[in-house]
Amino acid sequence: RQLEMEAVSQALAVLSGDDAHDLFTRTFNPALLQVSSGSDDKRVAASKVLFAVASKFHNPRLSALAYQVKLDAFTRVKKAIDDMIEQLLKEKDDEIKHKDFCNDEFNTNQLQTEKKDRQKRDLTAMMEDLEMTIKSLTEAIDTLKAEISEMQVQLK
Repeated sequence: RQLEMEAVSQALAVLSGDDAHDLFTRTFNPALLQVSSGSDDKRVAASKVLFAVASKFHNPRLSALAYQVKLDAFTRVKKAIDDMIEQLLKEKDDEIKHKDFCNDEFNTNQLQTEKKDRQKRDLTAMMEDLEMTIKSLTEAIDTLKAEISEMQVQLK
């Protein structure tokens, strides 16, 4: 028993300390407080009257109406939740479309890159062949010029 009292006093000391007070004032949001429940009281009273009449006359329709009146407070919440679900589903569809578009563009880009790389390799090989041809033709021209100059010397 003594241990319980010590634990409670320690808990009270922690909760009534300055740190706890500062934390409470930083996280306290007065907008979350319920200001009045006047319409809820009226709705509950109407529901009770309908239940009483329904049970007195054994009328299931009145009983269903009483439940509907009692649960009517949640219609706005249900509508807000349904709207949020609808919006999230729309966002999901949009994101799926965007992802598919990005995947298609990525694949197209990759194919174009592969084609350009292949074309670059082909052109590089062609350039090397042409450089070799130019080199061999230059050597042939030099050889022929040397032969021409030799023949001209022999003619004289």
